[in-house]
Amino acid sequence: MADIPRKLIVPKNVTDALRSVQFPGGKENIVDLDMVQEIRIAGKKVSFSLVFQRSDDPNMGAVIQACEEAIVRELGPDVVIHGNITPKAIHQMERPILPGVKNIIAVSSGKGGVGKSTVAVNLAVSLAKTGASVGLIDADIFGPSIPKMFGAEQIQPHGVQIDGREMIEPVLQHGVKILSIGFFVSGDDALVWRGPMASNALKQLITEGNWGELDYLLIDLPPGTSDIHLTLVQTVPVTGAIIVSTPQDVALADVVKGVNMFRGKNVDVPVLGLVENMAWFTPEELPDNKYYIFGKDGAKNLAEKMEIPLLGQVPLVQGIREGGDSGTPAAVDEQAPMGKAFLELAANTIKQVELRNKEMEPTKKVKVSRK
Repeated sequence: MADIPRKLIVPKNVTDALRSVQFPGGKENIVDLDMVQEIRIAGKKVSFSLVFQRSDDPNMGAVIQACEEAIVRELGPDVVIHGNITPKAIHQMERPILPGVKNIIAVSSGKGGVGKSTVAVNLAVSLAKTGASVGLIDADIFGPSIPKMFGAEQIQPHGVQIDGREMIEPVLQHGVKILSIGFFVSGDDALVWRGPMASNALKQLITEGNWGELDYLLIDLPPGTSDIHLTLVQTVPVTGAIIVSTPQDVALADVVKGVNMFRGKNVDVPVLGLVENMAWFTPEELPDNKYYIFGKDGAKNLAEKMEIPLLGQVPLVQGIREGGDSGTPAAVDEQAPMGKAFLELAANTIKQVELRNKEMEPTKKVKVSRK
């Protein structure tokens, strides 16, 4: 008799296997009851937490045994699961931040001036045009530009009471919920903040924003690597990072540093891909002409070398700049060439997020030891 092919040991298949386990005396399975938390996979070893209403639940042993049997039955006898299921009472679990947000995506760049915020804004608008619910946080604390690029400089976010808590209602523009420190300071003021002040401002935008249910929450980070990046990965589990660069060597050298930061063992955030911005210059009156004023295919070649997907190449077009200045992002007009380009970028981003979530375990907040 031929061997029955076994499923891959990945988080989704672990979750699917556990759907066959019903809680004793009820009709719902333990996955739908949200009892399965903190799935970890290391080779053939599978571990996770089971959350019970109380620490002395009499069904604890039976449920753990049923889980072990379901995992072995679905994933094969080689899977290592016995002794790796940790029971926890509900009060022992950390209250999740942003429980309604499915994917948190950091938009980063190795250096300034590469159009990172422009890409973040237009990507957010294009994601919203696919029917997804989208939010965008302007985490570039020292140079917040998102309000201007969305034409929302004169709008003041208001407070709302949610479950007895004072929250900040994000501004809704072009189908995207946005928050920025720029809403709370004068546009002419220079922000001179020490690291802890900037980090606390970012935390407030994340934890006190009334984000609700979102498919994607984009975080527009400052250029380079800083305390803000570390604050982000320590505050919320980041699904993945997108890195924006221009094609020239001086920008690409910093991209490598940015990729290595996210991939480093102390951060370990998947890099979803690179975006090559200002890939070529195209005059609007000569749409078929391409002038590679910053070099040709620099980020594309680097993506291949580092085995990272190239999510898109965005040309340097006057309309993109005009859209950012006027508060109407180029992606708003999805029939225009630039609107179509950003829709393609959004489609590639969605594809990479789905692939990442299928093949990798959920990201957890980074815990950095202080020595």
